[in-house]
Order: sequence, then structure tokens, then C-alpha cells
Amino acid sequence: FNSLKRDLWFLEDPFVHYVRYQGKAILGSKGTLILLNKWKYYIIYFLQSYFHFWSQPDRIYRKQFSDYSFSFLGYFSSVLKNTLVVRNQMLGNCFLINIPTQKLDTTVPVISLIGSLSKAKFCTLMGHPISKPIWTDLSDSEIIDRFCRICRNLCRYHSGSSKKKVLYRIKYILRLSCARTLARKHKSTVRTFMRRLGSEFLEKFFRKEEQVLSLILLQEI
Repeated sequence: FNSLKRDLWFLEDPFVHYVRYQGKAILGSKGTLILLNKWKYYIIYFLQSYFHFWSQPDRIYRKQFSDYSFSFLGYFSSVLKNTLVVRNQMLGNCFLINIPTQKLDTTVPVISLIGSLSKAKFCTLMGHPISKPIWTDLSDSEIIDRFCRICRNLCRYHSGSSKKKVLYRIKYILRLSCARTLARKHKSTVRTFMRRLGSEFLEKFFRKEEQVLSLILLQEI
């Protein structure tokens, strides 16, 4: 470890981030490809020398964050490159300066998320909502509570996504799956069931958590 510290003395700004979750670990650093290759073999040497953990070099992947995206903790993360146009005026002359900017972009892997909902029998593999027959023995309030709890938990966890349309789609799947389950329980159609209760019935219930959160924020302000 001391030799590793000596080799890194020349770094003015190491900027190293390490994240580990279950069996996956990510080490992030800014620098040249040569430096990243050094990091790769430093890690292998460190694990073998101090933890007697033998890891193959091909199990450590090196990717440039600006060109690739990676999946971690239920998100796809990548770096978006944009150009910011700045207008500069000096002594009657006007100049347009293009300044390159980078922004961290996190999105929800919609295919895998719909696949998880499909395995749980909330929708098909294509994302079409279906009823949940195993829940038809429950009371109406408990059925709605279960669907809403799942919806809120998913939306809270993935609230950091830059593309909210995916969350709207997940809400739609769970909302219609809930309506189909209730209609199946009462041996009715979704249209008849929604006409009887009103289209705002489920809509208000799914927005209840958002209204409570908004009220808390207003009180804190």
C-alpha cells in the first residue's frame, strides 16, 4: 500500500470515488487512459497482496464515462455533452463563444423495470396492464393500498431520473392493473367499474402521497 501511495504522489487532484453494492463495485477517477490502466492493476495487486483475493484482469472493465453508460442501483448513468453559447460584446464587436458543458444523466431502465412488473403479474412483457387474480380475495381498500404502495415506492426510488415519462408509464401500468383487479373481483368490466366510481377515484388516491409531500415542503419553507 505504501508503494501505491508513492506512485500517486504526482496527482494534484486525485478525484477518486468508490461505490460498492452487493457484488458490483465502481471506481471512478478522472485522468488519462494510462492512469486508469494503472488503477486497474493497482487494484488487482492490492486485492491479491492484502486480501489473498485472486481476480483476473479481464473481470475489471475500463470504460470512459463520457462515451458509455452503465447500470447501477436501478439506474442507467451517462454523461451528456452539450454546448453552451455565450454572447460576448467588446467595443461594439459581438462574439459568440461555444463553451462545452457536461451533465450527469440518469435514466430508468424501462425494459428491465417492465420485465420485473411482468414477473410479478402486473403486466405483460409488452407492458400491457393485467389483473392480479391472487389479490381478488382482499378488500377493495387493501387492494388499492397495495397497488399505491408499490407505485409510491417505485416512483420515490426512481425520482432522480431525468426522464419522467418512464415514471408516468409505470404509474399507468399499476393504475390500470389495479382497476382491472377490482373489476375482476366485482365481475365487471373496467369501463363499467370506473364509470360507477368515477375516473378521479384512483387518480386522487395515487396523488395522495404527492400532496402530503408538497404540504410538508411548504410547512418547512
